[in-house]
Amino acid sequence: MPASVTTCSSPTTAPTPPTPETLAYSLTLPAALQSPAIARTATRTILRAHGLEDVTDAAVQAVGELAACACRFTPSAEVYVSLRYRESALRVILYDGHPRHMNPHLAAACDTRRRAALRVLACVVRACGGNWGFGEAREPGGGTRMWAVLPHHGARAYVRGGGVLKR
Repeated sequence: MPASVTTCSSPTTAPTPPTPETLAYSLTLPAALQSPAIARTATRTILRAHGLEDVTDAAVQAVGELAACACRFTPSAEVYVSLRYRESALRVILYDGHPRHMNPHLAAACDTRRRAALRVLACVVRACGGNWGFGEAREPGGGTRMWAVLPHHGARAYVRGGGVLKR
């Protein structure tokens, strides 16, 4: 039997450039002091590539706050970052390995600590007209899921250095 030879076909059309609607990235970062800076840098690059430079200030601040909190709370070696753009909003999700406490008093105390660690995030999201929160991760392995949703129109108007809105 003769061996069949196949070749890789070359694309007939050029790849489509990234758009806001195609923004969908996931990163796994070490739970280390450098990771929030890495997450902020990656976010800037991703937003620029997808034509969303106008939301960079709010997005980078939100990603940095969530990454710092995740790295602070996780007992595991890694945190997971997800960036998506859907329905005219940037959705940022971070997962850390901190499990939900079974004791209600410990759970309430831990939630209070996490909420305090995310107070700057709360201000950024409020200034953008978005929402944020945290809760038990539903994925295998558990842990905590934190998120922020930044509507494009609100994030575009956000100016870092006071969280003021341009009028």
